Amino acid sequence: MSGRPGGGQRRVVGAVGLLLAGCSVGPDYKAPPPVATPAVYKEALPGAGNETGLWRQARPADGVPRGKWWEIFGDPELDALEDQVTAANQDLKVAEANFRQARALLGVQQASQYPMLAVSPSATLLRDSANTPYFSVPHATTGQFELPFDLSYEVDVWGQIRRSVTAAREQAQASSADLATASLSLHAELAIDFVELRNADAQQKLLNDTVAAYADALKLTEDRLAGGGASEADVEQARTQLQTTQVQATDVAVTRAQYEHAIAVLIGKPPGDFGLPPMPLSLEPPAVPAGMPSELLQRRPDIAAAERRVAAANEQIGIAEAAFYPALTLSAIGGFLGTAANNWLTWPSRIWAVGGGLSQPLFDAGLRRSQSDATVASYQATVAAYRQTTLTAFQQVEDNLAALQILEREAQQQKAAVASAENSLRIFTNRYVGGVDPYLQVVTAQSVALLNARNDLDIRRRRLEADVLLIKALGGGWSTAEIPALTGPGPHVFQVTLPGIGSGAMPTEP
Repeated sequence: MSGRPGGGQRRVVGAVGLLLAGCSVGPDYKAPPPVATPAVYKEALPGAGNETGLWRQARPADGVPRGKWWEIFGDPELDALEDQVTAANQDLKVAEANFRQARALLGVQQASQYPMLAVSPSATLLRDSANTPYFSVPHATTGQFELPFDLSYEVDVWGQIRRSVTAAREQAQASSADLATASLSLHAELAIDFVELRNADAQQKLLNDTVAAYADALKLTEDRLAGGGASEADVEQARTQLQTTQVQATDVAVTRAQYEHAIAVLIGKPPGDFGLPPMPLSLEPPAVPAGMPSELLQRRPDIAAAERRVAAANEQIGIAEAAFYPALTLSAIGGFLGTAANNWLTWPSRIWAVGGGLSQPLFDAGLRRSQSDATVASYQATVAAYRQTTLTAFQQVEDNLAALQILEREAQQQKAAVASAENSLRIFTNRYVGGVDPYLQVVTAQSVALLNARNDLDIRRRRLEADVLLIKALGGGWSTAEIPALTGPGPHVFQVTLPGIGSGAMPTEP
């Protein structure tokens, strides 16, 4: 007989333990398959403009520096400006604050896994009125001294709390990837603005040199007019050509000022306190290996953020399903209750109570069913957004691969056109000096030569910007391995690595 109670006790303890351990309702998360991924990029194949072997299949990290990807361009001034974006850009600070907020909200959810303990001591003295209407109770002064400790704990029977913690963790991871996306976009924007500014400097130098050459041409026609070898029409044509080019040279300053101001804002400075000395564009397009399409899913922080939000939406389905089941809450109170300070904390003044309760809605007019349907629809929307983000990423890579290989051929063709235009200008100038051709031929040749020289500079600008956009489309050397794990309750430390920010220990609580 003595063994039976022990066995019964063990069964009760086991049942309670199983109840406390709980189970999880709702679907287990499986990453949704992305859109069909090609084996190689279309625009990197022979026959797509790649006959020269411009592209090779390699991991992006083989040609793009980890973190500070802009160093591939080899410009110390650009490197210094990019570092200032990391340190002072306000949009980046917003994204970093959003990440810290998501990380703190994870701590809020983690706290729900543990019992809540509160204490509320109180002391009250009460004196009855001498004119009390209760004849059996003489007037007196009474006291009540309380020191209660309240403990409450919601048993996570159906996994609702665990899923809430997991969802918060996945949202924080998505926010971490959002921070990487913001960093990548802002650094790419600065690189493009820098290229645009230096291209404006190159255009300015070209136009200034052209103005000087046209001034010499005007002097030539004036001298020939004085010697009877030219007409006033030749002089006016030369003067018009000079003045038109002077207008173009002046107008370049507008574009340069706008990009200089944009760079100032990106590095967190008022435009009035920032300036860059003029320096013509000297960068050359680097070779950026495209890598394999399958690697893009691990290289793009926006794709990683979209996938983490799919995982969080999946947890919301389980949370909504748990609402159909009873909620179990355990509570306890203990402490001391006395009538005076001298007997307040004595052993006979102790009080305690334990209990539990179940809560189960019986009728809610379809509320829980609607909430469950809403979470399923939200999950399906995040899956579609994830796949659309993947499609957009492939499009951006293919667009810039195509742009770079087409611009490579265009640059070679344009250099030949520049050489031909300059040779044509020399011929027509010599023929004019020799009295063979009218000055109109020289003016036409001058316009064609200037147009081709400016277009040559513009093609180099477009190639450099396409390089920046390709690196951005490839994730800038980022990797999903850099998403923080955010595991374990309470304060903890994890490693965060962002493009341009590097790695460092970041505490989850200030």
